[in-house]
Amino acid sequence: MNVVRRGSLALAVATVALGLCMSGSASAKLNVMTLKGTPAPGTPAMYNKFKVVKQGPAKAKKILLLEPGTSAGATNFRPLGNALVKRLKGWQVWSIERRENLLEDHSMLEKYLNGDATNQQVLDYYLGWILDSSIQPHFQGKTTEETEFAKRWGLSMTVQDIHKVVKIARKGGRKVVLGGHSLGGSIVTAYATWNFHGKPGAKGLSGLVFIDGAGAREADDLPSAEDAQTSLDGLNDPSASPFITLVPPLPWAAGVFNAMGSTAALLDPNSRSLVGNFPLLPESLKPPVSATNLAQYAYAVDADTGPENLSLVQSHIGDLAPSGDPRGWVNGQLGTAQRAAQVFREIDGMDGTAWYHPLRLTLDAGAVNNGIANPAQKVFGIKTTMGKRVHLPMYSFDTSLGNGRVKRATEALAKQSHVPKKWVRTVVRKKTYAHIDPLSATPSKNDFIKTLVPFLKMRVK
Repeated sequence: MNVVRRGSLALAVATVALGLCMSGSASAKLNVMTLKGTPAPGTPAMYNKFKVVKQGPAKAKKILLLEPGTSAGATNFRPLGNALVKRLKGWQVWSIERRENLLEDHSMLEKYLNGDATNQQVLDYYLGWILDSSIQPHFQGKTTEETEFAKRWGLSMTVQDIHKVVKIARKGGRKVVLGGHSLGGSIVTAYATWNFHGKPGAKGLSGLVFIDGAGAREADDLPSAEDAQTSLDGLNDPSASPFITLVPPLPWAAGVFNAMGSTAALLDPNSRSLVGNFPLLPESLKPPVSATNLAQYAYAVDADTGPENLSLVQSHIGDLAPSGDPRGWVNGQLGTAQRAAQVFREIDGMDGTAWYHPLRLTLDAGAVNNGIANPAQKVFGIKTTMGKRVHLPMYSFDTSLGNGRVKRATEALAKQSHVPKKWVRTVVRKKTYAHIDPLSATPSKNDFIKTLVPFLKMRVK
């Protein structure tokens, strides 16, 4: 089984449980580097680029480069990155914003954050028009016909883009550790085992970090060549969307809900959420009482109060308040509702989700197989074949989603590459951590941070 795919897809579903009422606030500014991407066949030039978000001191000599998972963006890692650079002297944290995020329309969110649009205008622009066709102008999601080129946005393109970042990060003798969350963990394995003209991607790295995701499936879940071809045939059907679509026929809907709701939770936490009366929201995702923006968001993503079908992507962040109208939220356990919202909020024209996630990338990742050649790789055209030449320190962290599979995949990758056992650190918290907890838990309680920091200090000199 691919550890990452199921949990990360559920992340997009969870986003529809978010509040929609917002109040104005100036948008923060990020340290962002924009790079020309690897040319992809048929892709317009405006989308052949991607971004990298940087955190920490510019003079740092060590860089932790992070790859997001399915339906996720670079700012997913902001709370984690802020915590890490405070604890790792001489380190920067870089996070990749893949090119699919360029398809998003943050114009009205940014107007709102700058005080140039009202709450109602934001809601009408992105969602209200679905129920009221008279609302003009409104958000125009990308159609299948407009984005046919994205059906080729797979692992090869993503790995080549990472390669460009690694080359830049290594300038001046800097050391680079590559890490990824969820599907990003599979992409980390893909990069490290990729055949770059006879050399593995691992050659330019100083370590690997797997955050509840890795590049190996259970043996009975690895696609055959026939399975791979069937998947590609389905994707290449003219009527098929290039993107994962959990709210047919709107692949962007979950991301829009998330961007609006997580921002609302932070900027106007105590106002009554409009989502309780929003007809498109399933009843199973609504608290039993009228709730504030913060409580609505937290209820949906908390591991105890959220719907059972979303348990793979939830955080441990507290409970609904015992009283109040609207009902608020009481923080507790590993994190807070505010930190959970920070993982996804709108900031400087970006947010922690990807409104359009290329299905091809997920399909390709299923055949990585820890870098061991298999027939499906040839069908997909991926070069993850150097899995016995990844001689690097490795760290992994399992939550309830990984359930020990990330540990096993990491140990198997290390063993086949003859990595000394003392170079490998695996942490399993399958009974106490949910999929997003490593990114959002309060640093003083976060076992991921507590174990990753000493590992990096010890193994990356």
